Amino acid sequence: MDLIAKIEAVFQRRGHLQYGDERREPVTALEHALQCAQLAEWAHAEHSLVVAALLHDIGQLMDGGSTDPLRDDEHELTALPLLRAGGLGPDVTEPIRLHVAAKRYLVSTDPAYGPGLSDASRHSLALQGGPMNAEERLLFMAHPQASASLQLRRWDDLAKRPGMRTPPLGYYLVLLEELLREARIPERVRIA
Repeated sequence: MDLIAKIEAVFQRRGHLQYGDERREPVTALEHALQCAQLAEWAHAEHSLVVAALLHDIGQLMDGGSTDPLRDDEHELTALPLLRAGGLGPDVTEPIRLHVAAKRYLVSTDPAYGPGLSDASRHSLALQGGPMNAEERLLFMAHPQASASLQLRRWDDLAKRPGMRTPPLGYYLVLLEELLREARIPERVRIA
């Protein structure tokens, strides 16, 4: 089964579940993913970041993650082997990997950010290590994908609107397919 089919199967199997832990958000996991991707698109983000926005929480829907509400599920890491093996590069996988760290960074640098988080996000923040210290902030900002992960984080926080109209999953899977096709073309053959 190729990556697109696997992603589609995960969303078909578990996308209907309410997003969040026991402190449920007012949208399903699929609605959250689609809203996040749409926000990225509205911001004219690169296709790779739109795909990262779509897939940033797919690790929560995959088998093998922790279901203990008192333990960090590390969902930002769960899907990375699948996504990398499927052909996605760091322009997609690194913002996904770093979107939890981005929340920790924003809480430690923006006094208005923390109070705006939902109950579920505040709960997971505590499990994920809380606000970053000065050393962690320096390391985070030195990462080449820090800026992209901060953008993704902001969309993640906004993508919780019940009833928001979005394109269907298939629309974004076509974008993913195009991204995978481009990744297979050697650099020297690409035409700018």
